[in-house]
Amino acid sequence: MHTFLKLLFIRHAQSTGNVEKRMQGQGDFALTDLGRSQAEKLARRLLTEGWLPSAVYTSPLTRTVQTTKILLNCFQKAALPAEISDLANLGLPTVDFTTPTIEYADELMEHQNGVFQGLTWEEAQATYPDLCHKLESSPDWLQIPQAETLEAARDRSQRFIQRLLQRHRNGDRLWIVTHSWILQHLIAELLGCDRSWRIYSHNTALFEFWIDQERWQRQDQNRYNTDLWQIRRINDHQHLQADG
Repeated sequence: MHTFLKLLFIRHAQSTGNVEKRMQGQGDFALTDLGRSQAEKLARRLLTEGWLPSAVYTSPLTRTVQTTKILLNCFQKAALPAEISDLANLGLPTVDFTTPTIEYADELMEHQNGVFQGLTWEEAQATYPDLCHKLESSPDWLQIPQAETLEAARDRSQRFIQRLLQRHRNGDRLWIVTHSWILQHLIAELLGCDRSWRIYSHNTALFEFWIDQERWQRQDQNRYNTDLWQIRRINDHQHLQADG
């Protein structure tokens, strides 16, 4: 049977900054009550699917760490004997689950957005009116003071993807818990695009890719063999349908 290196990118659950419409950047914002509920719904879905990770990578920011820990806690409970597992009463399967080590990866952090960090757009307009006017007047990238560049974002995305491909093999199953903006650059890097593309992502959305890591470096026609590189889902958030 053909095996793959399976990558499951996960956007964090709803944070207080999301609700307040803040430009969170690398600021620390905790999950809301709804966010915790979203993470629990995702955990139940992944349990039902049997999507057990062999390794977990997460941004070290609070909203991603909390999402990751909720997911892993649900899997740990499901691994307990059925008579003492809280999830057994929900009809979810018990699992043979060994908790993987969490690796906190700075490359997975959200955009370092400089002087805009933590501000709403209205607050930014009040504090930096000229800069905000320039940003609203042009589709071109304009550097925000003290923020990282687009090239820096792609560089750290490239480093992270290459580390995964060097470290892991077919049969490994990875959770990668991160943020919406940097997720676009990570996916572009994984796909080998020379551009980063806008990809919308809901809180706790799933982006799943299967890779034949053993053939990744081949330069023959297998580079175009779509059996070897598969996009399995993009912005999949059907577990949140009950949230409206």
